Amino acid sequence: MTRPGADTSLTNMAGDVFTNGSAYEEIAQIGTGAFGTVYKARDRQNEGRFVALKKVRVSLNEEGIPTGTLREIGLLRQLDAAQHPNVVRLLDICHGNRLERELVLFLVFEHIDQDLAGFLERCPEPGLEPDLIASLLKQLLTGVEFLHSHRIVHRDLKPQNVLVTAQRQLKLADFGLARLYEREMSLTPVVVTLWYRPPEQTTARQWIFGAVVVSWLKWHAASLSLAVVPRQDQLTRILDIMGLPPADEWPADAAVSRQTFSNFSSCGTSLEQAVPQLEGPFMDLLRQMLRFCPHRRITAKAALAHPCLADVITVS
Repeated sequence: MTRPGADTSLTNMAGDVFTNGSAYEEIAQIGTGAFGTVYKARDRQNEGRFVALKKVRVSLNEEGIPTGTLREIGLLRQLDAAQHPNVVRLLDICHGNRLERELVLFLVFEHIDQDLAGFLERCPEPGLEPDLIASLLKQLLTGVEFLHSHRIVHRDLKPQNVLVTAQRQLKLADFGLARLYEREMSLTPVVVTLWYRPPEQTTARQWIFGAVVVSWLKWHAASLSLAVVPRQDQLTRILDIMGLPPADEWPADAAVSRQTFSNFSSCGTSLEQAVPQLEGPFMDLLRQMLRFCPHRRITAKAALAHPCLADVITVS
């Protein structure tokens, strides 16, 4: 990654020091996205342990590494300082080759063999056991509540960004879109992967909990197809199941008018038919997660206090 004898560290105007990446040996690519490529790598300095190496190309400005990149790194360090059991660990930050106007940064995370998407795909019929669903849900909510308590919004929660260890411990990952939340802050509109995006596309993300839960129960559900389709078609599929909500439930800042769907029934086909595995208190919690109005949607903190999760044991 960095030639022998090269500079061993890089310091920017803010005083942050990043060592070079020669301590890590890339083994195989395990993922890619708009914000970087992730590799499985071997840590030469720590008995050959495996790590996940996120390779990010950074365009340099006159002062070195841009402020936005430093802000993201600071956010990751803030998360790691708490060592929360449901957030992936950031082990190191280092740099690769530096060009005139570009620098390669490596974010080194603990390596976990599978994400939630792969875990679900390998799960035999009829699906996950109710106790495991409850444990994973509680861990997901615990991780997100930790983020929210630190004013951090993930903005891209989906099964591919949730890791599951061999001990079935759940960890949130991929914070490339995460931001510190201020009450009046306006966020970039296109962030959450389409099929987990709430109707109003605001900073309220509890809708995603419900969408992910449905995907655990019914991975190939039409309402959660991973195909890329227009937003109006996405809402159509949601309304097929949920029914058309009352006017006072329709998000005021939704991208599509409620009038567009005036021919829909207020009943829908029902969540009970979509996910028959859930009943009683769990169905009640799911309904509260999938409220159309973001201000009436249950928060992560309140969801953790729901009776259906009171006696759930999780891995830590």
